[in-house]
Amino acid sequence: MKYMRYMFAAAVILQMATPSFAATIVKVVEGGEAGGPMTLTLDKATIKAGETTFMVHNDAMSEEHEMVLVKLKSPDQKIEVVAGKDRIDEKKLKSLGEVSDLKPGAEGELKARLTPGSYVLLCNIKGHYQAGMHAQLTVTK
Repeated sequence: MKYMRYMFAAAVILQMATPSFAATIVKVVEGGEAGGPMTLTLDKATIKAGETTFMVHNDAMSEEHEMVLVKLKSPDQKIEVVAGKDRIDEKKLKSLGEVSDLKPGAEGELKARLTPGSYVLLCNIKGHYQAGMHAQLTVTK
């Protein structure tokens, strides 16, 4: 009987020490080939604030992609593309990290602690953002 009480107490302590929440997982699929439409899709458009893991898959056959996570100042914030470079100046945005150099068929992961607000996930390889490689994410309390 005494042994059972110790086992129960140990189980309670272990349960209290282990967080009862897990990171939210957002699956991101990137696709598109040069000269055609580019896509970046999320399996969730709205998530709760907290630890988030982005599981990124490049579904393209021959095109390399990346995924940059940016917190927006407002849901309708305009993102400017630098003329002549066909890319976004990442220094002007609040990037929370990226999964870069994803070869065709490759996968990558990005972990971030997100606070409530609006975010955009984008590919900043030359011309990809303008071709449609971006998606908005809303984070709630």
